[in-house]
Amino acid sequence: MASIRIIAVDNRKDWLTFVKLPYHLYRKDPNWVPPLMMDQKTLLDPQKHPFYEHAETQFFLAVKDRHTVGRIAAIIDHIHNDVHGEKTGMFGFFECINDQEAADALLASARDWVRERGMTAFRGPLNPSQNEDCGLLVDSFDTPPVLMMTYNPPYYADLLENFGLKKAMNLFAYYIDDTQPPPEKMVRVTEKLRRKRNVTIRPVNMNNYWEDVQKVKYIYNNAWMQNWGFVPMTQKEFDHLAKNFKAIVKPELALLAEIDGKPVGFSLSVPNMNEALIHLKGRLFPLGLPRLLYYTKRISMIRIIIMGVIKKHRNHGIDAMMYLETWRNAVRLGYHKGEASWILETNTMMKRAMQMLGGRVYKTYRLYEIKI
Repeated sequence: MASIRIIAVDNRKDWLTFVKLPYHLYRKDPNWVPPLMMDQKTLLDPQKHPFYEHAETQFFLAVKDRHTVGRIAAIIDHIHNDVHGEKTGMFGFFECINDQEAADALLASARDWVRERGMTAFRGPLNPSQNEDCGLLVDSFDTPPVLMMTYNPPYYADLLENFGLKKAMNLFAYYIDDTQPPPEKMVRVTEKLRRKRNVTIRPVNMNNYWEDVQKVKYIYNNAWMQNWGFVPMTQKEFDHLAKNFKAIVKPELALLAEIDGKPVGFSLSVPNMNEALIHLKGRLFPLGLPRLLYYTKRISMIRIIIMGVIKKHRNHGIDAMMYLETWRNAVRLGYHKGEASWILETNTMMKRAMQMLGGRVYKTYRLYEIKI
């Protein structure tokens, strides 16, 4: 039996192997959506992506019989540890063939790397943080993921759990469609509260996009501060994400809630670009761009990515106001399905709101952890 050899990535050739490995492992999986290669190169480049300005990382490859069979990143996010008073090391970008020996070697390498740097817990997968793709898909493997949600084979859960990792938190994805409109009572109560509280719900102003981005950043870093595992974004990280979203944002689905002109809530939904990206094989050129334009016009689903209200103005129905406005605008724009993701299993208020709108949990993602 061939043994597993672990390589710590320290040159461009191995780094490119790390970047490209999923395109090889998933090439026959009809539900995997190949991300654009150029985006993956930016995400995995410590010189280009702003996350790495406050984090340390080491990439590892697993080799068996001279073939690369797996990869993993060991990550220490200093902002996370400062905010939560922890010494938690992360792992992410985990991919592996169905081989427990290879998975164990990868996970042990990442675990040992963070432990040697003083970490006392090991959590993941985070790619590379909760502000990007995160979590392991643990059910419903029969459909492609939506934009910025992960996908993996069913056996990944066994690989992680056999290593000793335990559930830290489940993340739920809710499915909603336009076959069941919001309850009339909810609409009446919400509209009454909207008038009473003098709340304005408006689209992001694309002509003043970057000014509105700063308002969104204020809401984001305040509304989610007490959520499990939340890490506030730096200015560079937020600008990087906002730049990427600008090309696909529909103003009617990017909503700011304001009271007396001051931002108190934000909701962002975007077209599920994965419905187009699945046809591109990870490349825009030479044929990817026309395919992207063609399939983008046929997208039928949105992903509700963010919905939050700053603490002072919660329990006033503002979240419901944004839900209703999003639902109406999405239907008017021709989107008939939606995924609200992800929602912490402990977020009772958000889960209740999803149920009121007729949403149901249809996919579960999981973050794992072990003490080290």
